Amino acid sequence: MPSSPEPGRFRLDHAGLRDWLLELDPERLQALWSEADRVRRAHVGDAVHLRGLVEVSSHCVRHCLYCGLRAPSTGLDRYRMEAGEILACAHEAVRLGYGSVVLQGGEDPGLGQAFIAGVVRVIKQETPLAVTLSLGERSDEDLRAWKSAGADRYLLRFETSDPALYRRIHPDLPGIPSDRFAQLERMRDMGYEIGTGVMVGIPGQTWDTLAADILRFREYDMDMIGVGPFLPSPRTPLGGPAAETFLAAPEDQVPNDELTTLKAVALTRLVCPDANIPSTTALATLDRAQGRELGLMRGANVVMPNVTPLPFRALYEIYPGKACLGETPATCQGCLEGRLHALGRTIAKGPGGRIRTLCKDSVPCDFHH
Repeated sequence: MPSSPEPGRFRLDHAGLRDWLLELDPERLQALWSEADRVRRAHVGDAVHLRGLVEVSSHCVRHCLYCGLRAPSTGLDRYRMEAGEILACAHEAVRLGYGSVVLQGGEDPGLGQAFIAGVVRVIKQETPLAVTLSLGERSDEDLRAWKSAGADRYLLRFETSDPALYRRIHPDLPGIPSDRFAQLERMRDMGYEIGTGVMVGIPGQTWDTLAADILRFREYDMDMIGVGPFLPSPRTPLGGPAAETFLAAPEDQVPNDELTTLKAVALTRLVCPDANIPSTTALATLDRAQGRELGLMRGANVVMPNVTPLPFRALYEIYPGKACLGETPATCQGCLEGRLHALGRTIAKGPGGRIRTLCKDSVPCDFHH
C-alpha cells in the first residue's frame, strides 16, 4: 500500500514517485491531477503548442524489439520523402498556424548529412518555424552540421533507464555501442534544445524502473519529454508470444494502460515544471474518445498533429491503428481547435521553446524535490 505523503506535499524522490505510480485511490489521484494541472498552468500557461509532425522516412537500420519499422520487419512498403515533399509539409504547418515542425524518421543512412542540412536550411529561410529533428542516433558530424543549418531541437527517446532492459530491447549496431544519454548531453553542448521520453508498460519495465525514468528527466534537465503507453506491433518480438519472456514478475510489471500513463505524465510535470510535455499520439490511440484531452488535463501542454501526406502516413507503422491516421491536416486542425476550446485552452503562437521558470511567491509550490 503506498504511503501517505505529508498533507499538501508531493514526495518526488524515488520512493515517493513509486508510491504515486502505484496509487489507486480516486481522491488521492484527483489531488495529483489537480496539482499537475496547477503546476502546468503556473509554469507553461494555458496555451497549447502545436508541432507539425512530418514522418520523413520509414527506413531504419535498427533491430529494436518494440518498433514496427525495425530493419527485419517484412511486408512494409518503405519510403523516403523528397526534399520538396518535406518542404511542402512545412509550408502547410505555417498555413495552419503551427509554430514548429518535427522531422521524424527511422534511423536511415539514406537521410544523409547534406540532405537534412539542406532541408533544414530552406525551412528556416522560407518559414518562421522552429525545427525539431528526431532521426535516431547520429554522428556528431551530422548533428553539428544540422545545428549549423538551423535546427533548433533534437528528440531522442531513451525508452528506459534500466541498462539491462535497454540492451535487450535495443541491440547495438555492429561495433557501435548505443548510449543515448551521452548523445543527449553532447547535443545540449552543441546548442540544441533536447527532448527524450519513455514508453510506459514495455515488457520488463518495473515500478522502480519507471520511477527512475522520471528522475532521469530531471537529472538531465530535459527541455521536451514524451511519455506514452507501449503499444505492441505484431511485426516485432515484443508484439508476439516472445514478449512473455521479457515480462517482470506480475507484481512488478508496469501495465501499458491509460491510468498508469497519465500518472507518469502528471509526475513528470511535477518533477520538470517548465518542460514542454506532449499529450502523445499513442495516448490518443489508446483512448480515442478522450486520451489526448486527459493528457492535457494531467500536465501536458503540447500536441503533435500529423502533417505527413496521407499516402506516406499509412506506411509509417511503428504500431498499428494510430489515431487520426486518415485525417487531413486541415480536418485535424478543426478537430483540435474544438477540443482545446472545450478544455478552456488556446493555441499557442510562435516557436514554443522552453521558457525556464522559477517558483514565485504568487504561485506557491507545494511540491518539493
